[in-house]
Amino acid sequence: MSAQKIITNIEKKQHILVCLSASPSNEKIVQTAAKMAKVLDARFTAIYVQNDFALTESDQKKLDNNIQFAENIGADVVTVHGEDVAMQIAEYARLSDVTKIVIGQSNAKRSRIWGGYTLTEKLIAYAPDIDIHIIPDAGFYKKSRKSSLFANTQLPTVQDVLTVCGVLALCTAIGFLFLHLGFNDTNIVTVYIFGVLVISALTKGYVCSIASSLLSVFLFGFFLTEPHLSLKTYAVGYPVTFAVMLASSILTGTLASKLKKHAKLSAQAAFRMQILFDTDRLLQKAKGSEEILSITCMQLSKLLDRCIAAYKADKSSLSKGQIFSEKGTDDTERILNDSERKVAEWVYKNGRCAGASTSHFSNAECLYFSIRIEKRIYGVIGIPMDKNSADSFENSVLLSVLNECALAMDNAHNAAEKEKAADFAKSEQLRADLLRSISHDLRTPLCSISGNADTLLHNSDCLDEDTKHRIYTDIYDDSEWLTGVVENLLYVTRLNDGRLKLNLSDQLADEVIAEAVSHLCRKSAEHTITVQCEDLLLVRMDAQLIIQVLVNLIDNAIKYTPAGSKIRISAQKQGNYAMFNVSDNGNGIPDDVKPHIFEMFYTGKNKISDSRRSFGLGLTLCKSIIDAHGGNLELSDNIPHGCSFKFNLPISEVTLNE
Repeated sequence: MSAQKIITNIEKKQHILVCLSASPSNEKIVQTAAKMAKVLDARFTAIYVQNDFALTESDQKKLDNNIQFAENIGADVVTVHGEDVAMQIAEYARLSDVTKIVIGQSNAKRSRIWGGYTLTEKLIAYAPDIDIHIIPDAGFYKKSRKSSLFANTQLPTVQDVLTVCGVLALCTAIGFLFLHLGFNDTNIVTVYIFGVLVISALTKGYVCSIASSLLSVFLFGFFLTEPHLSLKTYAVGYPVTFAVMLASSILTGTLASKLKKHAKLSAQAAFRMQILFDTDRLLQKAKGSEEILSITCMQLSKLLDRCIAAYKADKSSLSKGQIFSEKGTDDTERILNDSERKVAEWVYKNGRCAGASTSHFSNAECLYFSIRIEKRIYGVIGIPMDKNSADSFENSVLLSVLNECALAMDNAHNAAEKEKAADFAKSEQLRADLLRSISHDLRTPLCSISGNADTLLHNSDCLDEDTKHRIYTDIYDDSEWLTGVVENLLYVTRLNDGRLKLNLSDQLADEVIAEAVSHLCRKSAEHTITVQCEDLLLVRMDAQLIIQVLVNLIDNAIKYTPAGSKIRISAQKQGNYAMFNVSDNGNGIPDDVKPHIFEMFYTGKNKISDSRRSFGLGLTLCKSIIDAHGGNLELSDNIPHGCSFKFNLPISEVTLNE
């Protein structure tokens, strides 16, 4: 079992996780982890755990540089939030199938009495099944962190000061009331502690909480203890009461402020995660690269609360830049100019971020990122950089959104390529079918014409008049059949190329039908053809094309019905349309053939009486012509037997000039 476990671990895909910090030697640690990932051909991730301890400006700058360095050497940067750094790293490693963790070890020594477990010791305890590689820092490094109590403290506003004064005044008034009613001092102290809690909830930062704690002790000792209006007291235990009250007030205020900060961070994290979920959902519904780019930029504008510049890749260059903003602000002149476009083009050519806050084009207004999958770049986006630059967590969300955008664009590109390939394959198949049909089916009439012509040339004197007439008739029939095929091919080609333009005019339906019947071949004499048409039925049509439709439909009825069958051609008014109908009483069309009857090159199972196979173009051409007229061609059964082809065309309005 142990040997099998070892083999399983070897075959498992390696995943290297390196921990980021503001340490000057963290770059060396990241580089070591990158080399390890390259040797093992492993996935490489860098993680930073954000907590309540605020870094100084210099340390924050070092951290940003380390994060940028990790991204440049190919690491996927992940930012998480939590108080217990070791716990967050271990939990991420467990969920992401991390096999090795690389972390730096400072030379700082912990106190023997008060010191707790170090980060590496906690991490070993939390993740005992993961290999942890500890790399000593180059030298002693102690984080110069700001105190968590006064981290990012801002001066109170006038509203905060008024809130403190109002709440403490109200607490003092309630204290006088309790004193008048005979309540003990414990109840009054509770009122002040509750007031400090209210102040912490209504104001920002810790300054108002600490100040209100001190003021509440002062007000309680000055107004509500004897002797009044003095800080002296007769009771022996009052100093202890004051100290406990002060400690309770400070603890209550700081806990409330800390809870507010955690709630704010949780709300920000939830908002950013919602942006990711919404982006993924919207991109799945997006159609085309333009819509994908628009959705991505609007989501980034919502996330970063600023406008976004976007350039879409167009062949081998960038298209004209666009501005996307959630608030509708317009910074076109500042962002979309020649100097900014040069930075975007550099990013497009090199596939690396550049612009503000980087070593390349640091004077630019925006920070530019490429939207790419491997070496294929689909566009460039620019983010204006100002005092409110994106933090490390926002930066990781930004990169996630860009990766989603690149993946969606890549999928759209692949889908478009597959569609083009399918269309090309379909056209090639149609061409192959056409060539196969031409090479096979045209051979019979051409051989007949050639053979009959040869007979007439060499043996004309030996043939009687009846034989000659029959040969002439065969040559004529074969040439007529070839002419019809060529006509259909020409019409189909022009329809597919979009070169067939309708020459619409008002025509009488009975004249068009009569013209079509006159074009029928001699075999129509073997069938009974009747025409029934309303008088003065004026129809809007291209007469030449509609004649071709009627000729094809009638010719099909003649070919696929036995001699002596009845063929009926009719036209009558139905509302604002003229309904044309070509029906026969032949054997009809099988149900399994009907769904394919209008498909190109589909010939069905019926045999033509002269054993000559059809090309399967006639009905396809008829439907295309009727569709171009805005009508509809349908096939139905002719009760009790046979089939019926019906199509409708719009009628014309007759204007009488008096």
